[in-house]
Amino acid sequence: FNERMPRMADRPITVVTHRVFPETIAILKDWTELRINDGETSLPRDEVRRLCRDASAMMAFMPDTVDEEFLRSCPNLKIVACALKGYDNFDVEACTRRGVWITIVDDLLTIPTAELAVGLMIGIARHVKTGDRFIRSGEFNAWRPDFYGMGLSGRTVGIIGMGKVGQAIAQRLSGFDTRLIYTDVRALNPVTAASLKVTRTSFEGLICHSDYTIIATPLNVETLHLIDAGVLRMMKPGAILVNPGRGSIVDEEAVASALSDGSLAGYAADVFEFEDWARNDRPKSISENLLKHPERTLFTPHIGSAVVDVRKAIEAEAAANILEALRGERPTGAINDVEN
Repeated sequence: FNERMPRMADRPITVVTHRVFPETIAILKDWTELRINDGETSLPRDEVRRLCRDASAMMAFMPDTVDEEFLRSCPNLKIVACALKGYDNFDVEACTRRGVWITIVDDLLTIPTAELAVGLMIGIARHVKTGDRFIRSGEFNAWRPDFYGMGLSGRTVGIIGMGKVGQAIAQRLSGFDTRLIYTDVRALNPVTAASLKVTRTSFEGLICHSDYTIIATPLNVETLHLIDAGVLRMMKPGAILVNPGRGSIVDEEAVASALSDGSLAGYAADVFEFEDWARNDRPKSISENLLKHPERTLFTPHIGSAVVDVRKAIEAEAAANILEALRGERPTGAINDVEN
């Protein structure tokens, strides 16, 4: 933890809950006193609340949670600037009731998340991790007829959710000669659908016919454990499930069971149930049963937006939102309406 500047009575306090780039500090340091977590790990919730008790602004990240209880302890907050896109850990209604802006970074995470989704697809289907481990074992003695997987060409890819991330995934898959189908409560306009070469279908139709199923929908009460044991039984034999969205959209124990009995060929994920702090009943760690399948799973540590220039831009946008709110303006990234 680091307080970057001496306390000044007329300088509003901003708490930055996780380590940020020097460029982000430079944007804020002349306008606000900074309390920054410079450590490698997240601070305990009580410590974040203590730091924010007299703060005017908070730059928040994926592990943070803001709810009514938190806000009661931090009466001076004017803005919670989230350096993220999916805000299910943050109670927007509570923020609005208490006159606190809540902002997100809507577009910057889209492309890197879509790129990672494609990487996870190829990595799990072509046994990239298994092959790398085999090379390092010293047992590789030149080519052999082994490690056969599934390609993309000629396969059906189903995308659950056709918002910005879903569209970006579809766009990136357009060069792989795949058949793209999607399900969403809202249909794309015909021009966009034609340009992306995607066809809308029912959720059941997508599950039954997809060789690859990619999750690109937000987490909410309707999508919690959307992919459960019953849905997994409906999937096409040999199908692969890819989750770059939110961990709790799948039931990890059900996925582990489907991998064990062979009804699911593979699961690749960048996100996990235990990360979804909005759930009071969330597990405390990744399912041990899920981790027992190293040959049929591929996991990354929530790195969907972990591209240097993208992360710098995300933090810069969150910082700009803070400065706008402290000036009494409506922040550019606001997702609620607050009376000044």
